[in-house]
Parts: sequence; structure tokens; C-alpha cells
Amino acid sequence: MSSAARNAVNAYASIGMETGVVSANPHKLVVMLFDGALAAVRLAQQHMLAGSLEGKSQALSKAILIIEGGLRASLDRRAGGEIALSLDALYNYMRNRLLKASLDNDASILEEVRRLLDELRSAWEAIGENVLATAPPATPSPLPAPLPRAAAAGAVRIQG
Repeated sequence: MSSAARNAVNAYASIGMETGVVSANPHKLVVMLFDGALAAVRLAQQHMLAGSLEGKSQALSKAILIIEGGLRASLDRRAGGEIALSLDALYNYMRNRLLKASLDNDASILEEVRRLLDELRSAWEAIGENVLATAPPATPSPLPAPLPRAAAAGAVRIQG
């Protein structure tokens, strides 16, 4: 694939992701963060198995950034109570495990973190399905409501 074609594909993917973020509700934004972290961990596993130190490092940096700057930063520790505090500790643990996996070049640690992220994502998605199933139907609006600036920046708050 030529450089111009690769740039076009990357630009298209970026627009698709931005559109998804703008149109997503706070619950969906958290699911998207889990998806991004999972994809980065899987990519790190592939790079680790292929012996690509640079690729592994970049993928792990991305996973850590999503966990720290997205998932962990979005916790509302006051309103979320014990659940938020437990998630905070778990996100901290995952970050530390990813750093250890990078230092030791240990794919089993990446698999551990991938499983944890996958379980959390599944639980979060199930919570959203239950909320949507019990929520009253929304009245249609002629124009979509603008996404609050904090949510657009990834500052989703988990409420307990």
C-alpha cells in the first residue's frame, strides 16, 4: 500500500472514531475505552511474539494511556464509592502489570491484563444493556443534543 493510500485509510479511520465518540453516550464511551485498551494489549502481544520491541513499547504505551488517562481518570471516586475505589485499584494494578510485562517481555502478563479488561468490558456492557432495557423511551429530537464538553474529552463519570 502506498504512503498516500495509507494516510487516506488512517484519516478515514480517525474520522470514523471521532464520529463514534461524538455520537456516543457516556456508557458507550467507556466501552470504547475498553475496546481501545484491549486492541492495544492484543497488538502488544503480537509485537512481543514477533520480537518487535518498538511495536510492543508503542502498543503498551497506548494501553497504559487508555487505562490511566481514560478509564482510571474517568472514575468519580466520591460518587462511585467502593466500586470506584476498587476499579481505581484494579486499573493501577493493570498498569503496573503492563509495565512489568514490558520489562520482562512476558506475554503471560499481557494475557492476564487482557482477560481482566475483557471481563470488565463485558460487565460494563451488561450494565448498559440493563439500563437501556429499563429506561423509558426517549422522545426523539429533531437535532442531536450536543455532547457535553467534558464527555467529549473523555471525562465520563461513573456513578455508583
